[in-house]
Amino acid sequence: MDYLKPGDIETLCLGATLLGAGGGGDPYVAKLVAQQALETYGPVRVVDPGELPPDDLVLTTAVIGAPTVILEKLPAGTEYVGSVKALASYLGKEPAAIMSIEVGGLNTLLPIATAAEMGLPIVNADSMRRAFPQIEMTVFTLAGLPAGPLSIADEKGNQCVFKTTDNHVAESLARAAVIQLGLANAISCYPLTAAQIDEHGIHGSLTYCNEVGSLLEAVKRGEEGSWERFLTESGSAEFFRGKVVDLDRRTTGGFARSTVILEDLEGGDSTMRIEVQNENLIAFLDGEAVVTTPNLICLLDCETFEPITTEYLAYGNRVVVIGMPCAPEWHRPGMLELVGPVAFGYDVDFVDLPNQPR
Repeated sequence: MDYLKPGDIETLCLGATLLGAGGGGDPYVAKLVAQQALETYGPVRVVDPGELPPDDLVLTTAVIGAPTVILEKLPAGTEYVGSVKALASYLGKEPAAIMSIEVGGLNTLLPIATAAEMGLPIVNADSMRRAFPQIEMTVFTLAGLPAGPLSIADEKGNQCVFKTTDNHVAESLARAAVIQLGLANAISCYPLTAAQIDEHGIHGSLTYCNEVGSLLEAVKRGEEGSWERFLTESGSAEFFRGKVVDLDRRTTGGFARSTVILEDLEGGDSTMRIEVQNENLIAFLDGEAVVTTPNLICLLDCETFEPITTEYLAYGNRVVVIGMPCAPEWHRPGMLELVGPVAFGYDVDFVDLPNQPR
């Protein structure tokens, strides 16, 4: 993956939707934005962080807000470049490259469009290799790297830059700002050097996203043995096939929260309950937690195998529930306190997947 061209975005979008773990926003509009940017400005070079000079500045851009709001408030396109330029101006240094802070959901694709418009390469790395709802929930936080200074920009030209004392404060200030600005804004955070990303980031995230997208495309085409191959090569496991029989959805505190109840498609007595804060967090089978964050819980349509995001999930949907392993870089001290069930207020032990993490 040396360059990204318009024709590469479809597979990347499918992988990004899957890695969003139900959240990260619907990538469809971001797909169109990225394709248009690549057609207008030309291909974007993909670089590993180690290919850049160690002191080069790498900036991120992403949408921040609630997926249920993002669904209705389409990006104008100006806010993402605006967030990068606002932070670069504050730092007094121009970025050498752009990076997706999370390879999962639309935040995989919008940075590609930003990189194309700014004529910069995109870094083949990130800080999550999935989507998480809060700014501090990154492997950079585990490494002690700051999220700030960070910038927020909206589509009207409003911009603000925060200098923060720690990454939890960064989340609180940014969340308060986006609540006032409409709950679907652009953010640029974690201004890091290429050397810092090389040492502490999750490498090859875009490549991995493309790989799982390609595996899932084979499943959608109905190729023989493709579902088993997808599960094996992604290290995933199937946990349940069910129909949505209850869905309690609300937007509070700047997040989309919901509880989903699934009834066994085979007519058995088993039920599955999934707790959601932007992303699917915990899956309970007959009251017992079987998949927990930071591993991914993904819902796919039983017939088309299209990943379903939380804002599109509806009563009567027939879904297959899988667990996917989080990136190995998460498995270090502090992981559970930062992104485990307890970090979201659940008194539930972390449950690992039956397959080895990839």
